[in-house]
Amino acid sequence: MPEFLQLLPPQEALARWLSAFPHRQPSSENIESIHSLGRIIAAHITAPHPLPAFPRSTVDGYAVRAADSYGASESLPAYFTVIGEVLMGCQPEIPLGPAQAALIHTGGMLPEGADAVVMVEYTQAARENEIEVTRAVAPLENILRVGEDVDAGQVVIPAGRRLRPAEIGGLMAFGIQTVPVLCQPRIAVLSTGDEVVPPAVEPCPGQVRDINSYSLSALIEEWGAVPVRYGIIPDRAEALKSAVAAALADCDALVITAGSSASSRDITAQVIQQAGAPGVLVHGVNVRPGKPTILGVCGEKPAIGLPGNPVSALVIAWLFVPAMIAALQGMAQAPQKDHVTARLSINVASLAGREDWIPVTLHQAAGSLLAEPVFFKSNLIFNLAGADGLMLIPADANGLAAGERIQVYRLSRAP
Repeated sequence: MPEFLQLLPPQEALARWLSAFPHRQPSSENIESIHSLGRIIAAHITAPHPLPAFPRSTVDGYAVRAADSYGASESLPAYFTVIGEVLMGCQPEIPLGPAQAALIHTGGMLPEGADAVVMVEYTQAARENEIEVTRAVAPLENILRVGEDVDAGQVVIPAGRRLRPAEIGGLMAFGIQTVPVLCQPRIAVLSTGDEVVPPAVEPCPGQVRDINSYSLSALIEEWGAVPVRYGIIPDRAEALKSAVAAALADCDALVITAGSSASSRDITAQVIQQAGAPGVLVHGVNVRPGKPTILGVCGEKPAIGLPGNPVSALVIAWLFVPAMIAALQGMAQAPQKDHVTARLSINVASLAGREDWIPVTLHQAAGSLLAEPVFFKSNLIFNLAGADGLMLIPADANGLAAGERIQVYRLSRAP
């Protein structure tokens, strides 16, 4: 087992960890499309027919033959005979001849013979069943062609895409009621510590409520997996071994919070090492907060040991757990984290050789976005809850100066 505090840069630690994951084909399941938001498509979705399936008007106006409008102007309008109205939701039975027009509404099906629509703003009544057109239109103007969105047989949602509201709308456009999606990994969450009690319990002096099980479960769920909480485990090796064995038998990965440092009470590394080969791969990451982080693989299942302090645990989980979930679903790359560019409000010092992730709040000032650092303590969860995101001070810097442009990463997942 690696010695504690043989610190690795976070990206190197992550690469070492991910490279030890077994390469296996993730399983899939069919679910109702309306419940598929955020899920990952397991196979290509192809268009069963073109979309639009018929030529449609994009405006209210008159369907015409474009050539009949050429040269029309306010001073010299073109005249059209109105032969009827296109009823919404019906196939028109009024083919257009020369200098004929049909009243049409947005979304209405173009009648046979028409190849453009004149906006109603450029028309006016002349005599009964006759209009003046005061502006010429080009062929295909103000219409959607058959297949202009997608052609029949075209891949519209590639395998591996995470479904957003737009994709779900597209599925409904084709009447696709069920979709194949990757099964969500089940991630075991274990909280340890004799001083930790459930949130519903009134703590005695010296006790604290369990924060980490719930914040980590929320992060796991947000990034597309299913958290399975195994409760609070006392600081005894046998109790933790038993809980870890049960979790690994039932789940795809393991997250343990607290017990990752190097005191006599910190037994997480020992238990992960004994739970299956190769065991602990990394013990100590050159980052603040969260230096005493453990990354391992037990048999075929990844395990991560997080610090017990709530801010440290959540920041490290945000750095490492989304990549783990993606790897478990066969994704080649970790999901991107949403970020914005802002100016730093004040000088911030750092220790060269270590990455610092610092909570910041964002506000507008002098026409630009300003990032205000939150000088935090890693056991105070509302220091993080009050932040809008995290800024990074790279390991090769000993700080950042006021006014520098920085990236602020949102703690919630990318849209």
